[in-house]
Amino acid sequence: MKAAILYALGKAPKFGEYPEPEIKNDNQLILNVKAAAVKNIDKGIASGKHYSSSEKLTEPQLIGMEAVGMLDDGTRVYAVGRQGMIAEKALIDKDKFVRIPDQLNDLTAAALPNAVWGSAPAILFRANLQPGETVLINGATGVTGIVAVQIAKYYGASKVIVTGRNSEMLNKLIEFGADEVISLKQDDEQILKDIRAIHSTSPIDIVIDYLWGHPAELVLTALQGKGELTHQVRFVTVGSMAGEKIQLSSGILRSSNIQISGSGIGSLPKAVMGKLFSEILPEMFQLAVDGKLKIETVSAPLQDVETVWNMDVPSGKRLVITI
Repeated sequence: MKAAILYALGKAPKFGEYPEPEIKNDNQLILNVKAAAVKNIDKGIASGKHYSSSEKLTEPQLIGMEAVGMLDDGTRVYAVGRQGMIAEKALIDKDKFVRIPDQLNDLTAAALPNAVWGSAPAILFRANLQPGETVLINGATGVTGIVAVQIAKYYGASKVIVTGRNSEMLNKLIEFGADEVISLKQDDEQILKDIRAIHSTSPIDIVIDYLWGHPAELVLTALQGKGELTHQVRFVTVGSMAGEKIQLSSGILRSSNIQISGSGIGSLPKAVMGKLFSEILPEMFQLAVDGKLKIETVSAPLQDVETVWNMDVPSGKRLVITI
């Protein structure tokens, strides 16, 4: 079969021939792949820099963690695979797929789930969003941040504040439901001033953070108390696009009612993972069909995977490989 094949860590996968997957037990199915999104985690694993990457490749391997396609009985599904999914065929488990509505196109169906994985669990389960609360999304101009804005509003946030460096995308986020924007291109003092001003009039209940690094330091500093009782803030880190480490003063945590947690596969209980497949993703697919949840894509055919792997994808759009 044709596939995207990784021959060396740090290199772009190449288009080529690879053995077809074989079913080994009754819990497995073959997916005839139609489209697969290329995400930061896929690139991180291929580069060897992600924590789940192999230390070295002893043999060529396939790339991609999820895809949409057809089962042998004609059912159209999104699935998480047991091996690389950017290929004509992939092996999946019977409990790791979601049926796709007929009205939803392959590109959207392939691009949306990872953004939902990176936003819905953080908002619903780690931050425990309650209707009427105020949410700040730190680093919202990427694909997942844009979806997070829409999901937060859908699940009842009364106000969503967004930060980012891309001015064009920050302004566009207003169309997706954001109420206020804060540019991270400003100097630190102005960013602190902007967050404090919002927090004083509309206390921030939840921070969903995709950046970590210095931008997270600024948000936490802006939320620091001054010796009196403070409003509770649930700070959830989901990504680290601005750096893996921060400097955090003990005084910030002692003076503020801030609860810091993370959202990722390792932090979520099995029941939540089950709900993602059984409830949340089907609901998000239907919202997309109804035009209430939007994601933008660019696409390229499988044979061009090496060329487009490191392409400069426009901010806020997801690259999808079609097969």
